[in-house]
Amino acid sequence: MRGWFAGRLPAGLFEELVDVAVDREEITVVGRIPKPEVAADASDAERAATVEGRIAEFRERTREARMAVAREAEHRFDRKVSWGVECDERRALFTHVAAPVMTRLRQPERQVLDLLVSGGVARSRSDALGWCVRLVQQHTEDWLAELRESLTHVEEVRRRGPEAS
Repeated sequence: MRGWFAGRLPAGLFEELVDVAVDREEITVVGRIPKPEVAADASDAERAATVEGRIAEFRERTREARMAVAREAEHRFDRKVSWGVECDERRALFTHVAAPVMTRLRQPERQVLDLLVSGGVARSRSDALGWCVRLVQQHTEDWLAELRESLTHVEEVRRRGPEAS
C-alpha cells in the first residue's frame, strides 16, 4: 500500500511520505510538511502556535486533493483512509477511525479501569482502556517494533509456502 500511495499522491503534497499504517479498518497516511519560519527570539508558545497554524492551513488547502485520493484508496483497499502530518517534530492526525473493540475483562482488570475513571484520568472504561494501551505502547516501543518485525517475517514465510488446497 505504501507504494500505491507514494505513486498516487499529488506531486508536492508532502515533503516526504513518513508512514502508511494499516489495520483491518483503516489506512493512516502521514507525510512531512515544511516547518514554518519563526523569528529567532520567538517564545516556545509562539513556535507551537506557528506550527499549529501551518498544520491547519495545510489541512484546509489540501482537503480536496486528499479526499480524492482517499475515495480511490477506500474503493481499492476496502478500508477508510485517514491523514496526518509531521511538522517540526509535531505529529497531528486529522479525522481518524475510533473502532469499537470487544474485550472480556475479569474483575481485577475492570477495577483498574474503574480506578482510572474515578481518579479522573479517563471519562469511561473505554477511554481508560485506550489510555492503558497508549501507555503500554509508549513504554514498550522497542519490544513492539521487534514483534512487528517478527510478524513481517512470518507473513513472508507464509507467502512463500505451499498454497492451501
